[in-house]
Amino acid sequence: MHVRERRSEAKCGRCPAERLRCERGSSDHRQFPELSCMMAQWKQVQMQVQFLSTKTLNELYPQTFPMDVRCYLANWIEEQSWEDIVMDSPEQEARAVGLLEQITSLLQDLAQRNPNVVEKLRLQQFSRNMSVFRSQPLQLVKTVQDILRKERVLLSQTVSPVSHFSPSPAQPSESNRDVDVLVLKVLEIQSCRQKIHQLQEELNWERQNFESLQVQLQSHPSNGLDPNLSEQVVKLQSHIQQLEFNGKAIAKTRVQLLQDAVCCLEQCQSRLVQRIQAWRREQHLATIGAPFDDNLGPLQTWCEQLFGVNLKLKQEVLIEPIAELQEKLGLLLQTLVQSSLTVDKQPPQVIKTQSKFSTTVRYLLGEKVAPGKPVLLKAQIVTEAQARNLGQLGTIPSENVGELINNTAILEHNASTKSTCATFRNMSIKKIKRADRKGSESVTEEKFALLFSTEINITGCDTPFRIQMISLPVVVIVHGSQDNNALATIIWDCAFSEPDRVPFVVPERVPWKQMCMTLDSKFTSEVQTQRHLDRFNQHFLAQKIFDKPDISGDYSNMLVSWAQFNKEVLPGRPFTFWQWFDGVMELTKKHLKSYWSDGLIFGFIGKQHLHLILQDRPNGTFLLRFSDSEIGGITIAYVAPSENGGRKIQNIQPFTKRDLEIRCLGDRIRDIELITHVYPDFPKNDAFKKYYTDDSQPLNHGYIGVTMQTKVAGDTHPTSPSVPSMTPRSETPQDPSLLPSHTSYPPGPVFSNMDPMRNGSVPVTVPVISPFFSPQQFQPSFNTDSRVPPGPFHLDPVSIGLFPDLSEPPQQSSMEFEDILDSEMYRMSS
Repeated sequence: MHVRERRSEAKCGRCPAERLRCERGSSDHRQFPELSCMMAQWKQVQMQVQFLSTKTLNELYPQTFPMDVRCYLANWIEEQSWEDIVMDSPEQEARAVGLLEQITSLLQDLAQRNPNVVEKLRLQQFSRNMSVFRSQPLQLVKTVQDILRKERVLLSQTVSPVSHFSPSPAQPSESNRDVDVLVLKVLEIQSCRQKIHQLQEELNWERQNFESLQVQLQSHPSNGLDPNLSEQVVKLQSHIQQLEFNGKAIAKTRVQLLQDAVCCLEQCQSRLVQRIQAWRREQHLATIGAPFDDNLGPLQTWCEQLFGVNLKLKQEVLIEPIAELQEKLGLLLQTLVQSSLTVDKQPPQVIKTQSKFSTTVRYLLGEKVAPGKPVLLKAQIVTEAQARNLGQLGTIPSENVGELINNTAILEHNASTKSTCATFRNMSIKKIKRADRKGSESVTEEKFALLFSTEINITGCDTPFRIQMISLPVVVIVHGSQDNNALATIIWDCAFSEPDRVPFVVPERVPWKQMCMTLDSKFTSEVQTQRHLDRFNQHFLAQKIFDKPDISGDYSNMLVSWAQFNKEVLPGRPFTFWQWFDGVMELTKKHLKSYWSDGLIFGFIGKQHLHLILQDRPNGTFLLRFSDSEIGGITIAYVAPSENGGRKIQNIQPFTKRDLEIRCLGDRIRDIELITHVYPDFPKNDAFKKYYTDDSQPLNHGYIGVTMQTKVAGDTHPTSPSVPSMTPRSETPQDPSLLPSHTSYPPGPVFSNMDPMRNGSVPVTVPVISPFFSPQQFQPSFNTDSRVPPGPFHLDPVSIGLFPDLSEPPQQSSMEFEDILDSEMYRMSS
């Protein structure tokens, strides 16, 4: 293989996040366009993988040739002529050996070039596993042939899923072509008008000459019988008739061109309006992380060009008035003027009363605004019912449902950016009037919007235009504790509303596939990571929202309701699915982004799956999973020796935002000597080394520096600020005689002193404080306080362990929370 080819293959050696996506079946390789353009079959397979069941994927990719290898070497695999190799021919064995050597070499090369330690070890393991084909190299060929054939069958039986975020119609290049065609038509119409004008001038001259000849002929002495004059009159008369005929023909052509041009303008403007609507739709979907280009420059240019064409055609029609064309041009101009008003910067979609916020409205025809009196835009808040009645232009709701402060702004032109905007600064909702709620509907489910309106004069137009534009739906709250539920309303509205819906109608139930894509998009955008939720994560989320513990279940065709998303609490929990998921996003965004992006966090995993993958792992093997019993927690699940000499899976008390603010996750993992290898078998000091921090503190004012360490209850290791050495692991930990004698594995139960009501999570003690620069531990010279119980002090463990949660869900109050928050007593106490 050439060096250039090998380098292109090396680019596939991605970070752990990319490797885990490939391993678990994700289909996101958008950050590698140079691979996507070459992997025709693999690129199509990627689009289907996330919708396939675990059973199908296991049948498609055997353990001897996992999906990882198919992903890493996709380009090279599809370039080889596998079907040309005859399985029954001994002569082909040498060729198969060569292919095997190339696969091994490519994987080793990827490992050497990959800077990530975890990824490097993974690639090296794949390379070693290829040795199973050395005794039967033709079996490798048969395996790859079967994989490629099954992929082709799969692609022939399935339809490529439509992207949840549809591409925008009418790209700028198309708009340029449309405008070019229109300009040419206008030039042709103007040319016809000029020709008609020239013909008319010539016709007027010739008619004058004809009348002169007629006078001469009548005054001739021979009583008009002069043959020369008669011939001139006949020729001139014939020429005049030809000029009249040509003039009528050109005039007819001009009328036809005008009709064609107006029709073309209507079609072009329709595409422009669709593109503006698509821009607004993309702006809406950006709430859940969809890609969005907020540049309105091309659309503004398009609007200005069509406005200019409209005025030119209007001038042409005025020369010879055609009522039908005049009316159509007037309607097109009115639509263009109205559609050019857009909300450039949307207000926050969750607004707290008495809090300041801002928004910006942009007018795409700003340079066409007539000079003179400034244009003043006014904002008012409208209900969902009022928003549905805004179909007619100029209709402004008469009933005021909320009091807005600083709700006016002047439309100002910025010469440097060539934009005309009205910026509402320091706007605030002083009070809000709510509609009557239906059934169990909460105040955080009620949607409002801001309506912006003004009257504007446009250059070249005789009458002013009344224009208006509505914002995206917003939820108004009175206290920060309502923010989470309000955001759930906005997420559901954004993800599942139809582009041309009646405001603000959303479905009550949506397909799980659609919900799954929404959660993945929101998670990656909120955390700001390139690593997506893999199929195992998505499967567990389905188990959780549908309350289906069976790991083998297929939820792809099930419907999820709004109540399941954020109205009903999860079984045995005091919170909803969205509240729990949002807590995980918040924790990951603030404290775990790098760990997640590097593929060190398994993330969302159920207990059945956890036991399945850890049951045959050596003692000390661990993985990081998000707590499913606590909002915003991450826990360590690890394999520990049991009392009878076997193995058991333990779950350490989840670390919350507060815990990780005190001591980062990397240092906590370093502290806990019970865990040695991150799943599947990577030494933790290699995988997490870059996250370890220097505990030493500089001395200030003569004080001795201190450090803190995390200690698991039952861990008999002495605490030490140094990084623990790796513990040798038994190859057959099921045999009690082969269990390591290292003190990190206590013979008794690890959670023997654990609160039995806490689901089997292992408590973590208060961090141990150790002095630096001291030859021995500091001995206090004062008497200890007998009222203080001896340590260690155990924090309350939070459940995600092996035992069922015995806690009772809180009683739901029948009184609306906002009614309490909005009462005089609450405001006085706060």
